[in-house]
Amino acid sequence: MSATPAARFLELCMDTYAGPGADQYDDTLGRFWAQTINRPFVPVPGGVGNVVGHRPDESISMCPVPEPKTVKHRVHLDIYTRSVHELVARGATVLLPAEESGLRWTVMADPEGGEFCAFLREELPDFRLHGIAVDCADAEAVARWWGEVFGVEPESHEEGPWWTLNGVTGDPVLTLDFNPVPEPKRVKNRIHWDVVGQVADLEALGATRLWEMPRWTTLADPEGNEFCVFADAD
Repeated sequence: MSATPAARFLELCMDTYAGPGADQYDDTLGRFWAQTINRPFVPVPGGVGNVVGHRPDESISMCPVPEPKTVKHRVHLDIYTRSVHELVARGATVLLPAEESGLRWTVMADPEGGEFCAFLREELPDFRLHGIAVDCADAEAVARWWGEVFGVEPESHEEGPWWTLNGVTGDPVLTLDFNPVPEPKRVKNRIHWDVVGQVADLEALGATRLWEMPRWTTLADPEGNEFCVFADAD
């Protein structure tokens, strides 16, 4: 692991289906996630909406896209809630109840069908997003790559073959968790994160340049997971 991190975490971004034209965008998904993680939703002129917190790393930028969800999320969010029923009342769907799976969480889908996991807690933290989970062909390798980027040592788990990065964001609870799955990545991820750093440094670590935008460059990690690089946070 390098002594100096190559980048720092900036914010999450989530695709939301806008139909063939941007005029068909609505804010249902953004408002759902704002309520779910206990942060305000702020409409932005031009059709983009933001779930915003006190810091960028507590924000989700909602990004209208022309394609609907077609496959299971390669990156999904884990959240805390008092009740599965309150999520259903907001528009979520139960996919696999914890009572049936024997797991500590209920697998759910948001109003656009995006999977997420709900963990029940009687006492909720103010910020209710507690995990960003990434499906991987090689979970250890991807965790170690991002650990190198963020300057964080990955942790393994005896109870399962997944790897965790702690302390990547400013939140003391939020983790990045890398989980092994048998299926390969097939389409662009609908959830990704932005970082602040230098493109050349990330390419030197093995990132692939995908495309350029006026304010950022989109790269992919060694398994093809897209992320955006900003030279600064402004």
